This record gives sequence, structure tokens and C-alpha cells, in this order.
Amino acid sequence: MNNTVPLAWFKSSYSGTEGGECVEVAAGAGVVHVRDSKAVAGPALKVSRESWAGFVGLASTE
Repeated sequence: MNNTVPLAWFKSSYSGTEGGECVEVAAGAGVVHVRDSKAVAGPALKVSRESWAGFVGLASTE
């Protein structure tokens, strides 16, 4: 039996309506999943919540 819960993906608030460079993220059990919104069936990165928080913290200071 497969007990996996589908991920709820969220597109970056910086993504425009005309496509282009878009990133989606989804919170998983202890990790954050990151993927290209134009290639949803493609590969996704998995990073720890702590690493994601550090990345967002650094990115928001620019």
C-alpha cells in the first residue's frame, strides 16, 4: 500500500504571468522540494528545511 501524500506545489511570487523563469516549492516531511515549473515531470531538488530557510534568508537580503 502506498501512503504517500501528494505534494502541494507553490509557484514563486516573483513568477510572472508570461512564463519565463519560474520555480515551485513544496514542503515535505522534513524537506523542501524545489522544481522548475515548466518541467513539472522533470527532476526536483530536495533540501533540508534549515538549508531552505538559510537560502531564503540570504536571497531576501539582496
